[in-house]
Amino acid sequence: MKNLRHLSKAEIETLVSDMGEKPYRAKQIHEWLWQKGVTSIDDMSNLSKAFKEKLKQDYDLFKLNIDHTQLSEDTTIKNRFVLHDGHYVEGVLIPTDTRMTACVSSQVGCSLSCKFCATGYMDRKRNLEFDEIVDQVMHLNKQALDNYGKPLSNIVFMGMGEPLLNYNNVLKSIERITSPDGMGMSPSRITVSTAGVSKMIKKLADDKVRFNLALSLHAANDTKRNEIMPINEANNLEVLIDSLNYFYRATKNPITFEYILFANFNDSVEDADELIKICRKVPSKVNIIEYNPIELASFAKPSEEKVETFMQYLDRNRVNARLRRSRGKDIDAACGQLANINHPTNSK
Repeated sequence: MKNLRHLSKAEIETLVSDMGEKPYRAKQIHEWLWQKGVTSIDDMSNLSKAFKEKLKQDYDLFKLNIDHTQLSEDTTIKNRFVLHDGHYVEGVLIPTDTRMTACVSSQVGCSLSCKFCATGYMDRKRNLEFDEIVDQVMHLNKQALDNYGKPLSNIVFMGMGEPLLNYNNVLKSIERITSPDGMGMSPSRITVSTAGVSKMIKKLADDKVRFNLALSLHAANDTKRNEIMPINEANNLEVLIDSLNYFYRATKNPITFEYILFANFNDSVEDADELIKICRKVPSKVNIIEYNPIELASFAKPSEEKVETFMQYLDRNRVNARLRRSRGKDIDAACGQLANINHPTNSK
């Protein structure tokens, strides 16, 4: 059985012609797949029953579906999605006063083993197909409309997995999401976050992507970053800075540095100084992120006073930084907590 959604528009047109159907049927099928988000061939209501039966002989949609949903006290919604082969990934809808953000996954598990991230303690089972990524966005968009009366305003590739190690599918999913005959979202509303695959950051630049790029930095010297992010051993800060500047020169999009504060590890004034030096080398802004505890790691949050001191020091040194408060912590939906584990409370 083949995946109908993996056919291009031209291939659908050829398929329709080969089946002896009118050419306009191709446009109808394409709309059902990428604008209406149909869940099965049977639901394509403007196609004849005979035509749908012929399609179903060779094609399926292999849809990603919601397996489990949790609602946080702060209105964040976390979903465990089940894939056609029985694997699971998680995606999160994050509503705020000004934004409706979808956080989506790009891999089943992750191979990078970041010490502070729940996904990093899982094996990487496989990459997501581009249509499985689009499915997450469509489900989260429907939840936004159904629960809050607003469509998605932003998408972040900050869920499970390293997006740049699933490069082709991530870019193809963004192409579908931003296409006028797809969801029609602006690339400027999409952010891809990477732990730092320097070769692929340069490929993004060469491909002239129009979305935003974020780097999960979390430590501003190689010794500390090696300790918590093994990927740094092959992609050290000097190499990363070079690739980020290459990206900026090609796209003119400033980089966002993501920096989780860990108590007594990277939260001192000296650590802030090292972060400032990196910010001076790359056109950038900084998101300071609350640490969200996970069972498998022994990191802790700094005190509020320590966080305030860190933020004030960055501000005095004219670093464009903001503190990002975590949402969905009570349902393990916050940054670094996604791991396909059901939570017993607030479930749907």
